[in-house]
Amino acid sequence: MRSDEWFPGLTVVALSLVLTSTARSQVPDFEADFADRTMRVDYFHTGSSNDEILSLDRIVSDGPWAGSRTRLIDDTNMGKYLFEVRDLATDRLMFSRGFASIYGEWETTGEARQMHRTFHESLRFPWPLRPVRVVLLERGGPSSFEAIWDTEVQPDSRFVYAVDRGPGGTVYPVVENGPPSQKVDLVLVGEGYSEAEAEKFLADVNRLTDRLFSTEPFRSRKADFNVRAIHVPSGQSGVNRPHVGEFRRTPLSTEYNIFDSERYLLTLDNRALRDALSGVPYEFVEILVNEKQYGGGGIFNFQATVAVDTEFADYVFVHEFGHHFAGLADEYYTSDVAYETGGSSHPEPWEPNATALHDPEALKWADLVDSGTPVPTPWEKERYEEHSREIREQRKALIDRGAPEAEFDSLFARQRALEDELLAAMQYANRVGAFEGAMYETSGLYRPEIDCIMFTRADFFCRVCRRAIERIIDLYST
Repeated sequence: MRSDEWFPGLTVVALSLVLTSTARSQVPDFEADFADRTMRVDYFHTGSSNDEILSLDRIVSDGPWAGSRTRLIDDTNMGKYLFEVRDLATDRLMFSRGFASIYGEWETTGEARQMHRTFHESLRFPWPLRPVRVVLLERGGPSSFEAIWDTEVQPDSRFVYAVDRGPGGTVYPVVENGPPSQKVDLVLVGEGYSEAEAEKFLADVNRLTDRLFSTEPFRSRKADFNVRAIHVPSGQSGVNRPHVGEFRRTPLSTEYNIFDSERYLLTLDNRALRDALSGVPYEFVEILVNEKQYGGGGIFNFQATVAVDTEFADYVFVHEFGHHFAGLADEYYTSDVAYETGGSSHPEPWEPNATALHDPEALKWADLVDSGTPVPTPWEKERYEEHSREIREQRKALIDRGAPEAEFDSLFARQRALEDELLAAMQYANRVGAFEGAMYETSGLYRPEIDCIMFTRADFFCRVCRRAIERIIDLYST
């Protein structure tokens, strides 16, 4: 239900917004429109598969503005959602950003057909100097968004918390390349580290940061990044693992078993996360979880997570950051997931590295396809799927007998070696095309290359993913 009867004093508009050339040509003046600080609008997102309700929580000051002062309008057409900041008097577009959310993922699960749930979310933008209207829009098509909620913001209102708060822990500089407004600002947050484990946290930070910047295109673009780390101490090591009966209360409430998926690792406590980061210049955040069990997660323009002490932590760190940073889709399709899959047809994904290929002549990465590469592109799909079934059966056997984590790591290592050899020998390896099987779907969705860190536990991004990453780097560093 999307009705203004649920929002006294607020206006809900029903419109279809397409990013037109006129909107893109508007160039807001940061100095004339904004102060050098961050406004954060917190709200509740409630619903089920049948209805949806949004309601304001609070508006707070969230520290200095770390974002670009020149690229204020998001023209990337990324994310399931988009929010806009518009001048209240003239309706002029002043700021926009695309994003995804946990709610947006949850509503694709079977649980959403059985019950309502509420998730906390935040919109962050430079502090406006005049009254504005903040509009939240949901994707309605490949390039269109429908407004589902808006609220007026009076910056000098007594209902706006205009006082900053300090970070929730000790902040450490890791990579410093320039002013936050001219760089991509990444913050790494420790979760499940005790007070005495600060040195371990920093060692994990340095190891994972080094891995990120050894992977292209981050390697070539390292000078466009600042990285900070914040140690938010927990009372004891580790985080909540409900599927094995190990329960923890940690500052950010990060936990396994999201959507009842054993290795899906996120925090649902958005307010705790945002408050811990308040005062730290950032646009992107990855939570380092002090655990040995394989796990992680990534939501575009919200959060990424990684369990730091597994054999594959370096891979998971970069893979999940790909989701969070550039909105990259999972390209694999043989693993069990909580989302409902198997539809007879698929809309064109907004994610830059997957396509429904409704029109092969209009492939969105056609310029990267070499002459002579057929689209769709044949590959030894049945052979790969046979191998994947064998791995899933072995993994299930480990789960059923409660095997130690080291045995899972060993299985994943064997899987990676076999897949590297199998995929590299295929006819169109290392060429861009459209390979069927992506986004948890066996058929009907396609990925750009045979292999990529978004498909297997490879150590590289394909060319389409690299280009998507560079586009986001440009959005935040210029």
